[in-house]
Amino acid sequence: MSISLERINKSFGNFQALNDISLEIGDGQLVGLLGPSGSGKTTLLRIIAGLESADGGRILFQGEDVTGQHVRERRVGFVFQHYALFRHMTVAQNIAFGLDVLPRKQRPAAAEIRRRVGELLEMVQLAHLAERYPSQLSGGQKQRIALARALAMQPRILLLDEPFGALDAKVRKDLRRWLRNLHDELNFTSVFVTHDQEEALELSDQVVVMSAGRIEQVDRPQALYAKPDSRFVFDFLGHVNVFAGALDGREVRQGEGWVRLPEPAGAGGEVQLYLRPHEVRLQLHAVEHAHLPLQVEAINLIGAEVRLELRPCGWQADELWEIGITHAEYNAWQPQRGDRCYAVPDVGHLFEARGGQPRTLYWG
Repeated sequence: MSISLERINKSFGNFQALNDISLEIGDGQLVGLLGPSGSGKTTLLRIIAGLESADGGRILFQGEDVTGQHVRERRVGFVFQHYALFRHMTVAQNIAFGLDVLPRKQRPAAAEIRRRVGELLEMVQLAHLAERYPSQLSGGQKQRIALARALAMQPRILLLDEPFGALDAKVRKDLRRWLRNLHDELNFTSVFVTHDQEEALELSDQVVVMSAGRIEQVDRPQALYAKPDSRFVFDFLGHVNVFAGALDGREVRQGEGWVRLPEPAGAGGEVQLYLRPHEVRLQLHAVEHAHLPLQVEAINLIGAEVRLELRPCGWQADELWEIGITHAEYNAWQPQRGDRCYAVPDVGHLFEARGGQPRTLYWG
């Protein structure tokens, strides 16, 4: 079931929550709405569901205009962050609830409801918990039951609002993988809201990055990470190290720090060079194309790499730099807090003061 949004606008009093949103979601896609709090993600999701009405624009499901349809007519499944399970009902009763309250003419027979509930419990791998109550379940189990309840109504589209936000990190990761597999098996169209960039990049076929009620960029996760269209998208998709300075010829300078660009880059003026942690190396001495002295502030040995937090020396940055090294490099170097080293960029993304898309630069 494809979804088309055409120039959707929504205001709450003087606050413009959505501003001229247009978006195409293909049949069978899993799409992530990614952005900070207040960017309009949940408002857009609720408008797709019919839980909120837009001030202007159209919503189409598979080419059918559903803008004026009631939420019940849209056949959309909705999963909330905090489960919204009925505490006085068993797991099986929670899943069956939406079917039990349908008007008599639309309600399946009792045997059919039991059969459908049993299939869904098997699907979410919780058949052994059918007679338990929500208070007897873990957070991950509750969220699976909430998903099964949404699927019981055989929705044309599944919408999820921060579905893993209330769970701890390990359960969240396990459920993400499970949902992706379930989506691929059933091939329904899904849209989910998140502010977690790792979650969006891992789960989605397409990621929609939102800011202040507007869409900043729509792309596949790999393309989005490789070629962000704006500073906002760059800043939001993980940590980035920024060297800001004045461009003079092929050199960007600020204080004692400077980088010589591999190619001419414009008329000059203030620029920002964005360097992701994996696009820059650390050495004990400066190199021919860069002089970026840093001081080690913190060392984190947990994980696949050793992550160093570094403070600029003789030049300034808004935030500490973060650069990863391998455990082998750490064992050979044995850095300590207060040690001095130098950043060596391999790949950089140059933003000019007047805006526009970044220019990607390669050294070596």
